[in-house]
Amino acid sequence: MATKKSPQVPFIQSLDRGLAILQLVARSKHPVALGELAELLDIDRSSAFRLAHTLRRRGFLSCPPGRKDYVLGSSMWTLSRQYDWSNMLIKVADPELKSLATQINETAHLAIREGKSALFVDSAHATHVIAVAGQTGELVPLYCTAHGKALLADADERELRSQFGSGPLQMFTRNTITTIKGLAKECSAINEHGYATDESEYTPDVRCVAAPIRLGNDIVGSIGISAPASRFPKNLIVDYSEKVRSAAARISDALGQAAPKD
Repeated sequence: MATKKSPQVPFIQSLDRGLAILQLVARSKHPVALGELAELLDIDRSSAFRLAHTLRRRGFLSCPPGRKDYVLGSSMWTLSRQYDWSNMLIKVADPELKSLATQINETAHLAIREGKSALFVDSAHATHVIAVAGQTGELVPLYCTAHGKALLADADERELRSQFGSGPLQMFTRNTITTIKGLAKECSAINEHGYATDESEYTPDVRCVAAPIRLGNDIVGSIGISAPASRFPKNLIVDYSEKVRSAAARISDALGQAAPKD
């Protein structure tokens, strides 16, 4: 039986090409020549020039001094600074955060990176009398919390040394990871499994699991749950981590992770 195709939504080709130029320039490690833009977009040089000139006129592209090729302009930086990404993340993630806390009946947190710390920007609480009550606005270390390690998941040993130095990391409990090599190994495992754990590494007798939230390929936040270890035994990690990963994936999709299909 023939299936009815959904009607194709019309789009503005010139605008689409202009946005494609911004993406191409942003992803390039070197200034992009006009000929490269024309070739990559499969258009003639005069059309590529008009598009690039318009973007340059509005400050979205710029030419390095003495050169005719293109880099991103100051308008891109201005827009990124003016937009409140954490507030947008909170709005998008709110239904998933509440759903996760309800499913597991434990405290769920949403976090973003703030320097060398993870910052809790939102939370949803369980109905238990005794619950892990990390407060919105609280900062916790990146290297020894589930949220922090989820935010670090893409970092390799060189990047971690650049961020934390080569010396031993501060110990909070006997389970705290205190070496960069150990942290790098943990980050590699997080990338493989899709979630991070905290085995009472920052707070005694508390177990946590969190997963990274992505915008495209970049980690922009983390979502997870925390509970007293007595109520969150190890045999529940697989079940809870799958729920956390699923919530993170849905938030990532809502943020626009999936590339548009032609």
